[in-house]
This record gives sequence, structure tokens and C-alpha cells, in this order.
Amino acid sequence: MNSATEKTIVLTPTAGSVYGFGWRKMKTSFLDLFLIIIIVAAVYVPLGMIESLDGNETPGGVLLKMFSFAYLVMLLMPLDTGASWVFLKGVRGEKIDVQDMFSVFENYINVVLAGLLAGTIIGLGMVFLLVPGIIFACRLAFVRYLVMERKLEPVEAVKESWRLTKGHANQIFWTGCLAFWAFLAGLLCFGVGVIVAWMWVRCAFASMYYAVSELERSRSQATLSAAEPAPQA
Repeated sequence: MNSATEKTIVLTPTAGSVYGFGWRKMKTSFLDLFLIIIIVAAVYVPLGMIESLDGNETPGGVLLKMFSFAYLVMLLMPLDTGASWVFLKGVRGEKIDVQDMFSVFENYINVVLAGLLAGTIIGLGMVFLLVPGIIFACRLAFVRYLVMERKLEPVEAVKESWRLTKGHANQIFWTGCLAFWAFLAGLLCFGVGVIVAWMWVRCAFASMYYAVSELERSRSQATLSAAEPAPQA
């Protein structure tokens, strides 16, 4: 598909649209995105190994849990956010490089704090009532993109994600639901397809943010154009 044809595609913030768009973009940058996923998966491995150790409530077990949490927050979460940034660049048709995912360390503190804030809000919603947790997860789905793209501070990123997702949370929810079937299909493909499914789902969520952002931008431009005074005859 050439660039002229690509520009004619209208990306709408619906689950079906972002999966279709994400699939096309994934094929375009497959090897780069595949390598990103492999790096993220490799970073997940030590966490899984740590959590598999059963230390119960012994001092050693408590230390392992503390180390696991620190590893998750200080390394895994930032690199995962960096991976999301690369996927966003990919779906926008920008030139991507594996090194782009490490640009997360240029805004490291805000990335970590934004992840902690969003994760705590979602976690509290899940603990007390499942439905609020799901709602919070949908409304805060854009935090990682906002803190990378706009360099927003944690509180601003949470507020802006809440604003941007207004009216789109149901489609974000369905995007998450379709992820289950994508991963299931990947498992049926002898498990190898899970990697492709993971790439596809990440492309879909990045495409959702891209679609909502473009819709917001077009609305802002239309508002500015309407506010401009008509030319004098």
C-alpha cells in the first residue's frame, strides 16, 4: 500500500477500525515491532522467575516481593511504556528505531510516577468493585502515550487521558475484549501466534489513541476556523 492510498484511510476510534488499521501498520513495520516485543518479553522473564519463588512470609520472601515490585516499577514499566511509544510512532507511519523505546529514560521520573498513579487508581477500582476498575482502566488507557508524546506530568496525564477518552471508553473496552480472542487465536497457532497477537493488540491500542487524538485535533481546527472572522467583501 503506497503512501497516497494510506492517507485516504479514515481511522475512526472504534474497536473494529483500530484492529484493521493496526494490522496493516503491523505488517508494514513487522520486524522492528517484533524486535521490540522480544525485548519486552525478555525483560518480563526475570520478573516471572522471581515471582515463581515461594518464600511465603519469611524475611527472604518479603525481600523477594520488594525486589519484584521495584523491578516492575523501576524497569519493566518504563520499558513497556517506551515500547508503546514505538508502536504509536509505527501506527502513525513515522520512521521507527528500536532505540526509540529507550527514550523513555529522558522522561523517566514522570513515566514512573504516571504509571504508579494510573496503576494505583485502576488497582483500587479492581479491589473494591470490579466494574469501576474496568472503567478506570479504559479512561486511563492513554496515560502512557500522553506522558511520552506530550511530556505531561503524572497528574496532567491522568486528567488529559480522562478527558480524551470521554465518549470513547466503550470502544476502548471492546478493544480490550477483542484482545482476548486475538491471544486465544495465537495460542491455537501452536503458541507462536501469541507474539503476533501481542504485537497486533499493541498496534490496536496505539491506533485508538492515534484516532482519538486526530479526531480531537480536527475538532479543534474546525472550532478555530469557525471563530475566525469572515473576510471583508
